[in-house]
Amino acid sequence: MIRRKEEAEVIDVEKPAGGQGHIYKNMMVNASEMFGKGRMVARIVLPSGSSIGDHAHVEDAELYYILKGEAVVTDNDKTEVLHAGDALFTGNGNRHSITNKTDEDVEFLAVILG
Repeated sequence: MIRRKEEAEVIDVEKPAGGQGHIYKNMMVNASEMFGKGRMVARIVLPSGSSIGDHAHVEDAELYYILKGEAVVTDNDKTEVLHAGDALFTGNGNRHSITNKTDEDVEFLAVILG
């Protein structure tokens, strides 16, 4: 299967996981296409001032891979700045969040497994 960026469904999500602003979720692969192994592969655009609020992954896991920009992430109680090429993996009941505190969009790949 090949899915081009312009063919992906784009979902505008307001205040994701209790965060601020909104995100644009470009659904590259959805749950029905993952053979029961995952729920989502999406390219996320996080505009300036927006965030995905703190949330846990108990029965699944999520990978954020930063494609563009600079994002502030929490990994449980630890806060770090991630740049293009950096990743955050959260699962096993752990929590995370991501915030764009810059003037430019942040783009990242989000993969939910399990």
